Amino acid sequence: MIHNMRLNPEPFNMISSGQKAIELRLNDKKRQLINIGDKIVFTNTADSKQEITVIVVNLHRFNSFEELYNTLPLLKCGYTEKDITKANPKDMEIYYSKEQQEEYGVVGIEIRTIDK
Repeated sequence: MIHNMRLNPEPFNMISSGQKAIELRLNDKKRQLINIGDKIVFTNTADSKQEITVIVVNLHRFNSFEELYNTLPLLKCGYTEKDITKANPKDMEIYYSKEQQEEYGVVGIEIRTIDK
């Protein structure tokens, strides 16, 4: 199955360059349809002509981003050596409220780029 998702420029570029291997999302109904082996086409929100295709290699499901941050390697989740010390699960509340996290849980979608 092929899924389509939009990404802001910074995480898009990090995935494209291989710096980011785990995309963090709310485990809503759309994400619940994702399985290992599926493909995801990410579109850059700043330039819809820029796309990157990845394959899902693992799914890490948690009740909250706090659990996820305590378990997964954050350097694979979009943080760099420069900002890792400031990494905080509350960072994700910009995108997903506590209520949404409680309702759906969260997922770290581990991916591998299959085209550049």
